[in-house]
Amino acid sequence: MTSRERVLAALNHQETDRAPIDLSGHRSSGIAAIAYAQLRNYLGLPHRPIRVYDPVQQLAIVDEDVLQIFHVDTIELGRAFALEERHWHEWVLPDGTPCLIPVWVQPIKENGEWILRSERGNVLARMPEGCLYFEQVHYPFAEADDLEHLEEAFAESMWTAVASPPGPLVNGPEGLVALAEGARSLRSQTDRAIIGLFGGNLLEIGQFLYRNDNFFMLLAGQPQRAHEFLDRLTALHLRNLEKFLGAVGPYIDIILFGDDLGMQRGPQISPAMYREFFQPRQRLMWRRVKELAPHVRVMLHCCGGVRELLDGLIEAGMEAINPVQITCRGMDPAGLKRDFGSRVTFWGGGCDTREIMAHGSPAQVREHVQRLLEIWRPGGGYVFQQVHNMLADVPPQNVVAMYEAVLKA
Repeated sequence: MTSRERVLAALNHQETDRAPIDLSGHRSSGIAAIAYAQLRNYLGLPHRPIRVYDPVQQLAIVDEDVLQIFHVDTIELGRAFALEERHWHEWVLPDGTPCLIPVWVQPIKENGEWILRSERGNVLARMPEGCLYFEQVHYPFAEADDLEHLEEAFAESMWTAVASPPGPLVNGPEGLVALAEGARSLRSQTDRAIIGLFGGNLLEIGQFLYRNDNFFMLLAGQPQRAHEFLDRLTALHLRNLEKFLGAVGPYIDIILFGDDLGMQRGPQISPAMYREFFQPRQRLMWRRVKELAPHVRVMLHCCGGVRELLDGLIEAGMEAINPVQITCRGMDPAGLKRDFGSRVTFWGGGCDTREIMAHGSPAQVREHVQRLLEIWRPGGGYVFQQVHNMLADVPPQNVVAMYEAVLKA
């Protein structure tokens, strides 16, 4: 099987020659730049500059030599962009490792901490000394919303203002042409399954703009205003979706939406609230995908315990879900596979990053992964990735042990 055939077969709930492997095919299946630098050294690979394409989460671009070593079957559409030296500038990771970040991201150090500012001068995010990530500190709708200028508010919130490739490279009048050309070029160069990151977040955009507490109060206390906000947001997403798929639809295999609906102890919202506010709007977007690009599969990035929401998500048109956070309440792999495995592809849940990868031995990692694959693989409907990104404290020997276990399964 080629990589693309392997991934598509899994999405069709067919058993494959081995489990398809995703490493950095999207922004929640990757590796922290600090850990990636250590991994390259451990593997004895030639020195290369560490490119941090997502400065907020400090995620590294995984180079082709590493993708080949681990037989990775996926690639993110963003890897078709920011290919020239002029697109990058020097920075330094929190542990002192030199790296490169996109030129359009300009962290400034003030009073011992890194900050990110918007063009209006607002401090959007901070990374104090000793921290490994930026944290959002500015919420443009926290005091009062302004729905007439919803799109402009995106530039004043960390998660929507700090772009990853393709990023600003495809903005402007010629942006869609550049986007299509990059996607076409990537398709001609790889047999990996191409994942196009779209977003289309609903609950999370409300949290990014209003702040979590305010948005929960809006949903519960002012439902009419919440519906108005979500209607405007969905209309914006649909316009962008049509442009995006018009450019890249023929060249991608999977489109990735996002909305973290879960927490460690279960969903952030009730199933009733999900069905009132979010399911109808997700259904609109996901049906539009199938109208514009019928071959493209709909995947949702959704962290946390979301078992109670899975029926509604599947009804709305979700075909795959990542990262399958198996340590959360209700996310027992055997139960998920039994109850939902014929209707959705589980893309993740292959290794617990929080405890096993960070603190276990290589032998424990191998045993853990083998046991999970025995649950996930039968009948297809499974793509391997660890639970979310490998963080900075994950030892390189555990990364190697994880992929060894997958390839031997």
